[in-house]
Amino acid sequence: MKLLFFDEFKLGVVKADTVVDVSQLVRDVPHTGPHNLISGLIERFGDYRGALEKTAAASNGIPLKSVRIRPPLPKPVNIDCMAVNYMEDGTRKEPAPINAFHKSPNCVIGDNDTLVLPDVPATIFEGEAELALVIGKRASNVPAAKAMEYIFGYVNFIDGSARGLPPSGNTFYQMKSRDTFGPMGPYLVTADEIKDPLNLQVRLWNNGTLMQSYNTSDMAHKIPRCVEWVSSIHPLEPGDVLACGTNHRGLNPFQDGDLVELETEPLGRLHVKIRDDLKRTWARETRLQRQEKGLEGFTPQLTGKYAKGNA
Repeated sequence: MKLLFFDEFKLGVVKADTVVDVSQLVRDVPHTGPHNLISGLIERFGDYRGALEKTAAASNGIPLKSVRIRPPLPKPVNIDCMAVNYMEDGTRKEPAPINAFHKSPNCVIGDNDTLVLPDVPATIFEGEAELALVIGKRASNVPAAKAMEYIFGYVNFIDGSARGLPPSGNTFYQMKSRDTFGPMGPYLVTADEIKDPLNLQVRLWNNGTLMQSYNTSDMAHKIPRCVEWVSSIHPLEPGDVLACGTNHRGLNPFQDGDLVELETEPLGRLHVKIRDDLKRTWARETRLQRQEKGLEGFTPQLTGKYAKGNA
């Protein structure tokens, strides 16, 4: 099943290229807003699934192209992101030590929303294409052997990053948790629709050019180990998001006017617009393309505020 919020955060079930409004079916889920409506539904999904499926099958949907798609998880309790969690197409000799960071739930935006590049002296702005899993029941100290039982579903996720901010070493919080830096969607897909989450192709396009393309089979610390490790540090709640990391070789500068699209085939295609009121520019190249030229470091800023010589 594919779940989404649309228009004024009505809950819907995706049916082909339409969405069926199922808001009335879940009105008795205790909630104060869409953020804990979806988490409450996830927690009680077994009680509602039959009615949702029956209504979706019997109803005529609204064309998806005629609605505003909202984030499927508007404000999770936790967004945890795995760090350096891919073997980078075999270029890493061994997995990096398992690591993660917390990203603010206030970062979340949805399909066709705008990621805004702030007026800060970042070396570069990037967005990491990631598969993210969604927790289905409270998970605390979960052994890897049982980890998959705790997964409700999966969602596309972009981990926005403002890299190189001073002072040196003061990194993840100010780099990752900025407003609009957590696009996800367009919808939440239940785990039963994903045959093998460790064999999915993740693709990101920038203005129609394919920049990132990698398979989740290249993950260094696999999903069960990630759930085990993160849940050993703090409990995960229904509706929490755990992003599985990215292959960094295709990362590229995000800049004003870009249209970024992320598709993991069973999860639909997420569209994100980029806005930079400072109109800063970088060369259009991926990290891999830069390495192939024998160049080190991030792609330098070419023009605009904070470009070398303009700061």
